[in-house]
Amino acid sequence: MDTTGIGLGTDNAGLALSSRVRTWLRRRSRRADDWTAHELAAAKRGRTVSVVIPARDEQETVGQIVRTVRTALVEDAPLVDEVLVVDSRSRDDTARVAAEAGARVVAQDAVLRPLPGMHGKGEALWKGLAATSGELVVFVDGDLYDFTAGYVIGLLGPLLTDPGVDYVKGFYQRPLVDGVHTDADGGGRVTELVARPLLNMYWPDLAGFVQPLAGEYAGRREVLESIPFVTHYGVEVAHLIDLLRWRGLDALAQVDLGMRTHRHQSTQALGRMAGQIMLTVMDRLERSGRLVADEAPSPLLAQFRRSPLGDGADRELVVTDLAVRERPPLRTVRSSPRSAG
Repeated sequence: MDTTGIGLGTDNAGLALSSRVRTWLRRRSRRADDWTAHELAAAKRGRTVSVVIPARDEQETVGQIVRTVRTALVEDAPLVDEVLVVDSRSRDDTARVAAEAGARVVAQDAVLRPLPGMHGKGEALWKGLAATSGELVVFVDGDLYDFTAGYVIGLLGPLLTDPGVDYVKGFYQRPLVDGVHTDADGGGRVTELVARPLLNMYWPDLAGFVQPLAGEYAGRREVLESIPFVTHYGVEVAHLIDLLRWRGLDALAQVDLGMRTHRHQSTQALGRMAGQIMLTVMDRLERSGRLVADEAPSPLLAQFRRSPLGDGADRELVVTDLAVRERPPLRTVRSSPRSAG
């Protein structure tokens, strides 16, 4: 195990990784505590930082996240210049709680209003990018229970200290808590069952990312505004694939952020997430000429759940359209007269 906390193992464990990826792991993997907020504030040299928090029905957690960022990284150390919460059509008091904690809050559908609204997490991220101005942008999910300022510090570290890094992914220990039982590494089910196998098969240069679907990451604005944003749960895997092709592996980095605890989704919800990620991967394969099919994959997912009107044995068919849509690079929208207003 080296100082990054990532060991390459012995015997045949390293065979799955090319020498290029092994070199990248040692060169581009760091820990959040490698930097302090005051050190990075001094390293800004006039650059500005925005923190974007997409949130949908997160009144229980979003306030503490905002307060932590403002107290530690705005007031105590001048590292963050802007804290924005994108209210993604919440049905609870997310917007009020976030505003009272000190965030600027925008409604997802109010940003770039001439454009028709879309659904999904990636849409909220894209709108957050559009509504902020920082030269460096940090994205943090709004459902974290154990958020610390170290999340933002760690993600900014490589961007502020190494001009060769364009985009930084977080990784962490993700426990799965089920009543009184805890699986220390059981929280990344879609990553291990879907995303990691597909990336290893088709983009092996991305095999070194511990958590390719992590919702905590940061990038340089000029880079983020130059890539499309898938509007649903394929947004993170699409970022990695697109940036690998455009900027190369060495422009990407990852940082160990420690522990991440959040609300876990049901198995069926994870199935829908997995379907969107698979459709996104197939789309990127098709764009690169690596997938040839007589028919496009169906975006419809049929699932069965217990009927609320039955005795527990009855099943109700539920069909979800997982069609993958995406927003174009933001810079192309800003340059279009249609986006004015």
